[in-house]
Amino acid sequence: MAFFSKLKDRLFKSSSKLEQGLDAIVEEGGAEETAPKAGPAARPAPVPAAAEPEPSPRIPDPRPQPEPDPVPPPAEPPTPMPTDPDPVPPPPEDPPPADPVPDPQGKGLLGRLFSRGEAPAVVRRTLDDDMLEQIEELLIASDMGVETALRVTANLAEGRFGKRLSTGEIKAALATEIARVMEPVARPMPIYPKRPQVVLVVGVNGSGKTTTIGKLASQFKSAGKSVVIAAGDTFRAAAVEQLQIWGDRAGVPVLTAPEGSDPASLAFDALTRAQAEGADLLMIDTAGRLQNRADLMEELAKIVRVIRKKDESAPHNTLLVLDATTGQNALSQVETFRKLADVSGLVMTKLDGTAKGGVLVALADRFGLPIHAIGVGEQIDDLSPFDPEEFAAALTGLDPS
Repeated sequence: MAFFSKLKDRLFKSSSKLEQGLDAIVEEGGAEETAPKAGPAARPAPVPAAAEPEPSPRIPDPRPQPEPDPVPPPAEPPTPMPTDPDPVPPPPEDPPPADPVPDPQGKGLLGRLFSRGEAPAVVRRTLDDDMLEQIEELLIASDMGVETALRVTANLAEGRFGKRLSTGEIKAALATEIARVMEPVARPMPIYPKRPQVVLVVGVNGSGKTTTIGKLASQFKSAGKSVVIAAGDTFRAAAVEQLQIWGDRAGVPVLTAPEGSDPASLAFDALTRAQAEGADLLMIDTAGRLQNRADLMEELAKIVRVIRKKDESAPHNTLLVLDATTGQNALSQVETFRKLADVSGLVMTKLDGTAKGGVLVALADRFGLPIHAIGVGEQIDDLSPFDPEEFAAALTGLDPS
């Protein structure tokens, strides 16, 4: 649950947007409802009966005969006994009768439990066509996409249409439907017996590829795997330096080439070395490229062709790293990279920096590609395996309890 709390805290932009929107929708056509009043109403009736001043006159009538009992009071002459601490205990026994006194006044334990003022008012609204349309628009605004938003709201209406629902109940229902959409794609990156397993990491400029490679390499190294990294972004010195920092931190070798060198040539040399050393994993970084630049996309295709000369089955995994802040543009990125690089899985980064985390739901619904991990920060533990239920709860602002 540690990552969930972090995920929920850092998805505040998405969750607060959905939460505020749902609150506004429910309040717009809803009304406050309070706890039933039948229970507490029945309690005040015995209150006057408990005060019965009338029974007191009746008591003296039978009491005149037991008046000899008052004789024990004369026994009170042992008043000097206060010196003894023994008689002191009896006084504490007298307070117990004082407890029933508040009960007739309705302020005892049961009175507090059934007090009418304790029940908080809850705003509920009938789930009708108008409300469903508003929820659909809210989901589309969170970048969930039209088709996915329609599907989620249709499932939300099943069994609930015409019922009065609170914001909390709608959030819980939405989280359930979102988790249902994403459950089939929540799969960790597979590890194959083939050595070295070649992992090609692709994505557009600034999507977080280099950081993701560093985090994955460090985690695989901690799991006992031998890892080699190829700094294939030969056009950006900063990317090479960043990978070298991660490599030093994780104890993983990073292979580099002079700035401006052919990335395909570096990938070929890195695969040769990984095979010679018997490494478990070879992770190849690639330069960021826009999906509408044909020359850059061709360069990526060249890397794939070259490494297949050494291993026909390579790359065994092609991870597409997506920046959540790009919103619906992530859909077109997936379409393009799938054609050129045969993408096998997704990693979504920067979920902490956007109010449009719903795009991940749209990706799962449209492409069905495995989502291996999600990132919500710069630290090594800010990249975690994707959990659909935790993500759905964090996205909708639902309290896990």
